[in-house]
Amino acid sequence: MEFLKDLIGFIKARRKWWLLPVLFVLLITGLIIVFAGGSPFFPLIYPVF
Repeated sequence: MEFLKDLIGFIKARRKWWLLPVLFVLLITGLIIVFAGGSPFFPLIYPVF
């Protein structure tokens, strides 16, 4: 949790608002990879990478 506080503080202090969509996409991609293991849709994820 400390990492998230530091990251949010960095974004606010440095006005790096463009980092928010990048972090959101990385989070969604990670969740897809974690929850798609063993899923019939997993082969459809390979072309993304």
